[in-house]
Amino acid sequence: MHPLTMTPAINIQSVHKRFGSVNALNGVSLTINGGEFFGLLGPNGAGKSTLINIIAGLTRADEGDVAVLGHHVVRNYRQSRRCIGVVPQELVYDPFFTVREALRIQAGYFGLGRGNDPWIDELLDALMLGDKRDTNMRALSGGMKRRVLIAQALVHKPEVVVLDEPTAGVDVELRQSLWAFVKRLHRDGHTIVLTTHYLEEAEALCDRIAILNHGEVIALDTTQGLLERGIGRTLRVCVTTAAPVTGLTGKYAAKIVRQAGNRLDLQLERRSDSVVDMLDAVRQCGATIIDLSTEEADLEDVFVELTRRKKA
Repeated sequence: MHPLTMTPAINIQSVHKRFGSVNALNGVSLTINGGEFFGLLGPNGAGKSTLINIIAGLTRADEGDVAVLGHHVVRNYRQSRRCIGVVPQELVYDPFFTVREALRIQAGYFGLGRGNDPWIDELLDALMLGDKRDTNMRALSGGMKRRVLIAQALVHKPEVVVLDEPTAGVDVELRQSLWAFVKRLHRDGHTIVLTTHYLEEAEALCDRIAILNHGEVIALDTTQGLLERGIGRTLRVCVTTAAPVTGLTGKYAAKIVRQAGNRLDLQLERRSDSVVDMLDAVRQCGATIIDLSTEEADLEDVFVELTRRKKA
């Protein structure tokens, strides 16, 4: 993990945003530390993209304040935008330019001329676009276009990088190469903010995670903290027996979530249930156990439980 810096990378205070009668954001407050790898999760319509657009200066909040590295995104918009690079979810590109030309134009928005070409070449090589630098944008595959979007977000060397669903719809090989590059950015000191629907990515990459639902932050904790606190403390157990289990009674009968043939799936509470006692109860039914597997709770379990609690 890269050491965190003192100045918050992004400071969000009591942000509200309404679209007609819809409250897209309802008092969101959170601080993302400098040098952090931060995850922003939530279902479709939770407000993630709206929040990113406000941070990037593409949308104005109705109430509240947002600052990037201490620069207010409205009052000091020039400074704040120089500090941040956003990789959008949508594939947005200009079909009239080559890859190198598109990056030079993007650099020009920040007052960077040909002196920035060595960094552009470094980005192209790092993102495996070196042989595509003189290719027209419209001739690229979807995965290649997404790499160019990442290069455009980094062309002015921002300290904060926001990735909005960067691996949506890309193949496994591209996903792995993108994460290798993003990890390198993080090691080099960049603050990374990630939104993703691939919860295993957030679990593997992020230091801390905020979960949004209906425009509100319903959880904010370290990744490990989300997994270890009361939420997500269940253990899934799969028992395979020589013949179907019949006659199981008592507390463990109520723990069965699925029974198909000679396979029995149970969901146990870590603090109050014993796997050994459960196996003894199965054996007392005359069953011969031939296989056992357990699975820890992951972020998907946490997310589902949190959003279910919010609806309730």
